Amino acid sequence: MVEMVRVSYGTAIAMGLVRAKLLAKPTTAYLMTYWPGKCLNDCAFCAQARSSRANWEKLSRVTWPAFDLGRVIENLPKGNFSRLCLQTVDYPGMQGDVIELLSELSALGLPTSLSITPVGRGLLEEFKGLGVDYIGVGLDVASERLFNEIKPDLSWGEIWRFIGDVVRVFGTGRALVHIIVGLGETDRELVEAMRKVYRIGGDVSLFAFTPIRGTRLEKAKPPSMERYRRIQLARWLLEKGMGDAIVFEGDSIAGFSLSEEELSRIPAEVFSTHGCPGCNRPYYNERPGKEPYNYPFRPKREEVELTLRGLLLPR
Repeated sequence: MVEMVRVSYGTAIAMGLVRAKLLAKPTTAYLMTYWPGKCLNDCAFCAQARSSRANWEKLSRVTWPAFDLGRVIENLPKGNFSRLCLQTVDYPGMQGDVIELLSELSALGLPTSLSITPVGRGLLEEFKGLGVDYIGVGLDVASERLFNEIKPDLSWGEIWRFIGDVVRVFGTGRALVHIIVGLGETDRELVEAMRKVYRIGGDVSLFAFTPIRGTRLEKAKPPSMERYRRIQLARWLLEKGMGDAIVFEGDSIAGFSLSEEELSRIPAEVFSTHGCPGCNRPYYNERPGKEPYNYPFRPKREEVELTLRGLLLPR
């Protein structure tokens, strides 16, 4: 029987479980399965990895304290959330715990997203029957040549097959494929991975690599903001069927070939968090006070205009 669930720190504040100041309120309630130990997998970037020496309460740079499940369900309405997002780590009995958690949480009547490693189509159908409408898929590594080194317990082909299964069960756009920018991949590899996701019928949610002390990649560097902005714009163009505007120099994006009219149609939220409906994921990749990789709100058009123009090729 599931008695505990982990709650992201910002979600816990919004629910009244923790007393602290919120600089940006999460619009989705982010929860995670509870397991008093490390994940069975050993992803090189993850604080939850079995070989990690990082604080086991962390995922990326966010702390996820554990609370009694009944107390969480009681307090969730106080956060006025538009969606639930249940994250998972792999451990013995995880799938059964997910079924139980979804059954308990379904009483709240909120749209629910689930991020999980590959499971069979029968289990996906069961999740759908329990109110899940989006599945988060952790591809994470956009490069097949780097995948086994960074995610040794999963396979490149297995993840892609799972993406296809999610699309078949939940529909087009309902497989949210997580891709981390800054794991050693090239821009071309990122673009080709994203192009493949959209061709299959999925969608892409971008993250910036965040080095966490105690992980295998603790000494690696996060991506530059300029590079991340290029990838964000490339993602939007691919989603809209405008991938031909991406111009490469070797394996790097050199710029974008867009007219003034095309530029004017790019929304300011091209640099905001892109995920399931209602997801803003505040400060997941960066500390408050810095320019966010993913804005947790819709920035003003004038705030992004210069950035957009700086990414274009001279005409």
